[in-house]
Amino acid sequence: MTSTPTPSGLTRLNALEEPAARAELHEVCASTAWVERLLDARPYATADDLYAASDAAMAALMTADLEQAMSGHPPIGRPKPGDPSSAREQRGMAGASAELRAEMLELNLAYQEKFGHVFLICATGRTGEQMRDAVRERIGNPPEREREIVRTELGKINRIRLARLLEEETA
Repeated sequence: MTSTPTPSGLTRLNALEEPAARAELHEVCASTAWVERLLDARPYATADDLYAASDAAMAALMTADLEQAMSGHPPIGRPKPGDPSSAREQRGMAGASAELRAEMLELNLAYQEKFGHVFLICATGRTGEQMRDAVRERIGNPPEREREIVRTELGKINRIRLARLLEEETA
């Protein structure tokens, strides 16, 4: 049986001094508790081990930690200026019509009013229309159900961002 080689990005992440690793992981997820759990579990033998640790850390987040994680995400249709991750992830809104953008703004505000945080979805690979349809569907959820959906979506986003981090050869 042949073992899969460790991605060079994983080797790099394992070898980083704690402050540098902390900074890189914080770019993946704004939750301090999530970052601490991933730091504590280093070194990782495989990318799957890192993803499993991320999933476990996400599942363990308390309400305040989840809110901190969400705070790192801009509203759909309004990526943070100078943030290539949010721009890349929200690419499906880039070519959206003015009408769709206005509708998303309205839906984002209604969602935020109801739940107290931005509408969060793993936007990678989704069109503007798919994101609009998702917020329309989810705005009717009870808060407890929506919080668990948000947790799942954050987990998906973290996995994508971790995969991108592992592709990087150097910081």
